[in-house]
This record gives sequence, C-alpha cells and structure tokens, in this order.
Amino acid sequence: MRSRRALLYVPADDLHKINKAANLSVDSIILDLEDATATNRKQEARQISANVLQTIQFGDSERLVRVNPFFSGLTEADLEAILPAKPDGIILPKVINAADVQTLSSIIQSAEQKNGWQIGSIPIIAVVESALGIIQLPQICQADARLQAIICGGEDLAADLNAIRTRSAKELFYARSAVVLHAAAYKLQAIDMVTADFTDLDFLVEEARSGMEMGFSGKQIIHPNQVEPVQKAFTPEEDEIRYAQELIRQFNENQSNGQGAFAIDGAMVDMPMITRAKNLLARANITTE
Repeated sequence: MRSRRALLYVPADDLHKINKAANLSVDSIILDLEDATATNRKQEARQISANVLQTIQFGDSERLVRVNPFFSGLTEADLEAILPAKPDGIILPKVINAADVQTLSSIIQSAEQKNGWQIGSIPIIAVVESALGIIQLPQICQADARLQAIICGGEDLAADLNAIRTRSAKELFYARSAVVLHAAAYKLQAIDMVTADFTDLDFLVEEARSGMEMGFSGKQIIHPNQVEPVQKAFTPEEDEIRYAQELIRQFNENQSNGQGAFAIDGAMVDMPMITRAKNLLARANITTE
C-alpha cells in the first residue's frame, strides 16, 4: 500500500490550482467534486477532472477523486465521467454503512471489466464523518477488499454531534481513536482530520504530530503551505530510524543465538518494542527483511 502522509484537496473545477498541486511533490492529490465544488459547477468540474487525469503529469503524486455522497444523487454521474480516465483511487464521503462501499466497488469493477483493467486496481478510501458512520466502523472496515483507508472527517462529524469545535479537538478524541483502532484491526490506513487554519504552521505541526502519535498514517490538508510540514511530521527522523534499525539488528542477533529478552540503553527489549520499530521503519519505507 502506498504512503499517504498528506492528502491535498484541490477544487476539481480550478485548473490553475490543479496545475499548481501537480508540482508540489505531495503524496496524494484529491480532485474534489464534493465540498470544494459549487453545485452549479459540478458538470464542468467532472469534465475538467477527467481531462487533467489524462493530460497532466502529476509526478509521483497519487491522483484521487472525491466524488459526491450517494444520497446526493450525483455520485453515478461523477463516476461515469471520472472512471474512464482511470484515477488512482476514489474517495467516498459521508459513508454510513458497508453498503456504500460495496455499491461503489461494484461500479468501479464494472468499469475495470469494461476497459480491460486489472480487477481491484482502483482502490477506495472511505470518509467517516457522522455519528452513524463511527458506530458502523466494524462493518465499514470489512466491507470490501478494495478499501484501503478510512478518513476521519472532523468538521462534519463535530457538526453532526452538535459539538463545539475547539482548537484542542477534545470533542473528537473518541471518534479519532475509533478510526485508528478499527483501521489497525482491519489493516487499513487511518487518515486524520483537516487543520482548517492554514496560516498557523506551528499548530499544524503540533496537530499532525499528535495524530501520528495516535496511530494515524497521514492527514488531510487544504493548502500547499501545509504539504511540507505534514509530510515531515509523518516521516521518522534519522535518529529514530537508526535506533529502530539497531533494535531490530540486535533482536535478530539474539534470536539467532538462542537468546530471548535483552537490554539496550538500559531498557529491556520485548516484542511490542520490536513491533513499534518495524512500524516506524515501514513509515519510512524501509524494509526490515
């Protein structure tokens, strides 16, 4: 599964912003047909998105499209326009049950079969942003093999909860934890909420770091200035990488000598520490084999 440290939303009807995003070296670019596109611009946004997917070079960035939710009545038209251009993935917002994911997967599979593409080559990312979605996470996470990640939609979720949105996001702590817990249980990526204030980069880094420490693998972003700080926050430091490698090296050496527990820097090493070290190296795209 590819790295998704930062996922940048771009209005799907704004060619200037799309071209700018394509040169940012961000992990994932989301052409947004939902919230970032006005109702009277949906059709034009579909046409622009389909065209840029086929004509613009996005470098190493993943090309995702966020379609409108099924209850909007716009999803099928979004997919009809977008899928022939073969995006790298589809983001489905406001998911409330497994059926949402399964219906989308069926539509994508039909497009793959029609075009002779490998079945399962276009993944799904589900956005959970309601109380109902949170309590349905066990079913959503098991809905379909095409599902790769769960996004925590903080702003919509706070509104659905009738919660006061605070800077500390304490009102969303349970929901964020639930997303991380269920994503981990079903081997999916967990993507954290947006930091709406794109001018305060210090706070952005603090929130991104907090999300990484909770277990999120990446974060949604809404401005080019957020790309570098967020991707850096989700990338292990060199000294962390070296320590994890040394931990695993000594563990393997002790195992080959028939020894179990051992100490390093005055601390006993157990399997949870080794697991954390391997997870850290995985975030750095470093193999442990």
